[in-house]
Amino acid sequence: MKIDHLVINVDCKYQEEGEQATAIRSIGLPYNPKKGKGTKGFKVSNIWIGKEYFEMVNLLREDGGGWKEEWVNAYNKGGRGLICLMIDVADIDLLCEDIRGKGIAVTNPGSIKIKFLFNLFSKTLPWQNSYLNFFEGVPLQIGFQQMKNQKTREFMGKYMVPNAIENNIEGINRIKIRGNFSSNDFELLKKVFDFVMITEDSLKIRLQHSQEIIFEKAMEYNVSVSLKRKENKFKEENCWIENTKVCFE
Repeated sequence: MKIDHLVINVDCKYQEEGEQATAIRSIGLPYNPKKGKGTKGFKVSNIWIGKEYFEMVNLLREDGGGWKEEWVNAYNKGGRGLICLMIDVADIDLLCEDIRGKGIAVTNPGSIKIKFLFNLFSKTLPWQNSYLNFFEGVPLQIGFQQMKNQKTREFMGKYMVPNAIENNIEGINRIKIRGNFSSNDFELLKKVFDFVMITEDSLKIRLQHSQEIIFEKAMEYNVSVSLKRKENKFKEENCWIENTKVCFE
């Protein structure tokens, strides 16, 4: 398992040229807010960071135009910030079978189909996703993703441009998520993930490539994403995307 991407609900100002886009670029993350994918109901713009990325979503219509229903509902209720943390896995079917065997609910693996041109046409994306339920105390869920094959992964990698690796920023090293996690939330995490370190108020998960995800009990929901870099060419050390702070080790 390794970090794949973060789905972040954002206001439209993050997908326009302005203060937010400038702040993102000021720390070395190449970002073109006008570039992205979507339908008449939503727009997605990406920030590519090595092999990981931020997927920033703005709803253009209340129904979301085919976007994931739970995320649309959260957006319409004012939910901004990290809504889903996606984890890349090698065998999603085997993982889901194992999770269900531990008594945990997880959706059946399925491909995403995007409809366009008045729903006359659709495109099936070359990966499968599965999702745990939302946490009890935090408006966040964890999802799992498996690419169709290595050839598809390499093909998709060609489209991950412009990429922060051009500025010696290699990828995501650590994610710390603070929020009002319940005891049941922590129990779920202990069952789903293998390499877990636990303290009274926090839980640390070790993934491949020395990546870490830390869940910490706190009153306010916010996120910190630490990036790894070879050298610093930029003055600014951090920026915010809604409730998510992006910084460096």
